[in-house]
Amino acid sequence: MTTSDAAAPDRPDRSTVRSLLRLWPYVRPVRARLFCAAFVAIVASCLSLVFPLILKWMVDGPVAGHDPAGVWLGALYLLLLGIAEAGLFGLRRWLVARPLAGVEAGMRADLYRHLQRLPVAFHDRWASGQLLSRATTDLMLVRMFLAFPLTFLLVNGVTILVGICIMLAQQWTLGLVILAPAVPVVIVCWLFERRYSEVARRAQDQVGDLTTVVEESVLGIRIIKGFGRHRSQARAFRELSRTLRGTELAKARLLASIWAVIVTLPEFAVGAALVLGTVQVADGRLSAGTLVAFLSTALALRWPVDSIGFLLAMSQEAGTATERYFEVMRATPESDGPVAASVATGPAPGPAGAGDTTAGPAAAARTAGGATERRAGTRESGAVAAGDGEGGLRFHGVAFRYPDAPADAPPVLAHIDLHVRPGESMALVGATGTGKTTLTALVPRLHEVTSGRITLDGRDITGMPREELRELVAVAFEEPTLFSATVGENVLMGAPETAGRAELDRALSVAQADFAHALPRGTGTQVGEQGLSLSGGQRQRLALARAVVGRPRFLVLDDPLSALDVHTEAAVEAALRRVLAETTALIVAHRPSTVLLADRVALISGGRITAVGTHHELLRTHAEYAHLMSGAEEDGR
Repeated sequence: MTTSDAAAPDRPDRSTVRSLLRLWPYVRPVRARLFCAAFVAIVASCLSLVFPLILKWMVDGPVAGHDPAGVWLGALYLLLLGIAEAGLFGLRRWLVARPLAGVEAGMRADLYRHLQRLPVAFHDRWASGQLLSRATTDLMLVRMFLAFPLTFLLVNGVTILVGICIMLAQQWTLGLVILAPAVPVVIVCWLFERRYSEVARRAQDQVGDLTTVVEESVLGIRIIKGFGRHRSQARAFRELSRTLRGTELAKARLLASIWAVIVTLPEFAVGAALVLGTVQVADGRLSAGTLVAFLSTALALRWPVDSIGFLLAMSQEAGTATERYFEVMRATPESDGPVAASVATGPAPGPAGAGDTTAGPAAAARTAGGATERRAGTRESGAVAAGDGEGGLRFHGVAFRYPDAPADAPPVLAHIDLHVRPGESMALVGATGTGKTTLTALVPRLHEVTSGRITLDGRDITGMPREELRELVAVAFEEPTLFSATVGENVLMGAPETAGRAELDRALSVAQADFAHALPRGTGTQVGEQGLSLSGGQRQRLALARAVVGRPRFLVLDDPLSALDVHTEAAVEAALRRVLAETTALIVAHRPSTVLLADRVALISGGRITAVGTHHELLRTHAEYAHLMSGAEEDGR
């Protein structure tokens, strides 16, 4: 299955006109200039039909009367008309260039803004190349349609209608001969429109597939070179290129077929009119000037008629581009405001105290002794408004299933009841694939819970605006992502806009990322795309610095130290303990050293919390936990 097959939704039969009409909200602000440009183009095109009338006057007048002065006068008229026509077409281009560039820029900005608001599940399904092609190639096709086919389908239609009226007025019998191919041309255009739209859509989807391969090859160049897979990647690229080439050739064949009909049939009609007109001139029933004017008008209509083929083709491509654009824009974004203003009161659903009693009395005693100081300090800063019973981070009967998962598939998470008390840090431990990362992604609402609820200091996170939620919760992922920006800009993404040098230096110190000061331009050094100019451990430390720079009330860390060596890990942990003393944290951990950062540990197995306690308690009482930690210790050695 190609990425386009995977990403694009089922597409019902569509109308190109209906698709293109969806552009009206973007075109409306510049409609005055577009209408003015269309009027100017119509006037310029109709001026070309005055040329035959001047030729008729010249042939029947000055030429027949052997009047050189009249011939020069007619030539002057033709020159002035030509200059006027060129000037009007230049004016049309000037009128549309700036506003249509603005339309394209506005659509691209809306698309980018919409992509930022779409849920993570959407981005998991869609290939980045498909989205990139919609933001570049497709919008370029839309702009080209608005600049040329949209205007000239109207202009050429008016020109053809006016030209036919002129020919019928000059000699109606010859006019009927010229009109003879109209019916077959209309039928061919109708058939062409239906077939070309399908091929155009297929080609644009294949461009997205090809873009995805190129992007992945560039971002994964180290893997490709490291494993010597350049030949297989080149082979995949050639296959997609060959497929796209075949589709483009199919488009060319369709365009050639309609051009053959549109060009050939009118040529036969013009030839027949020439023969009949010559006979009528010979019989004295038609003046030579009238025949010249008639044929000149017919020839002036060749461009409007011949252009129908590629104007329709460009319209079809713009229609499919518009459809592809709105496929993304139709996707439901995350809501900016609260989903439901609710506050958690009373006990959590399910077994009473499931989130706390699992730990046992010893855990409660340790927490009371180990976390009281942190809770007190946090309350003094005004971080926690609720009491210990409902404060902190709490999962109430949470279950989660991916939206596109089969209906009969088991949920990834089920009946999660867990309470991380204010000022406490909780380590989340489990085997690979048990749902640890998914659980942490629910806290900042990167995914929405399927059932149950999550509260922060007693407030349901679905009742909080996302902006407020993500100001309260900072995250650091196992796979750190850096942007093509400076070190300082990457780190300060996690801080308020007012944050400055002091906050940056503090965060770098906590994450043991002081190497940033030794870079060529210090924290002003560009790290490059994906931060690949840095080592994995350096990227991970910068990501950790980004998480702690804003002094968040809640901290979610997904195995943030996995890429660090033992000595750097120990230094980071020592600094991180000071940060954890001021926040409520949920930490995905695989190493015992990371687990020991936490006050308590929650063991997750099969998408459920199976035990909660201190590290030493679980080592004594829970075989699965002891097995996981023993394997981690062996890996560490």
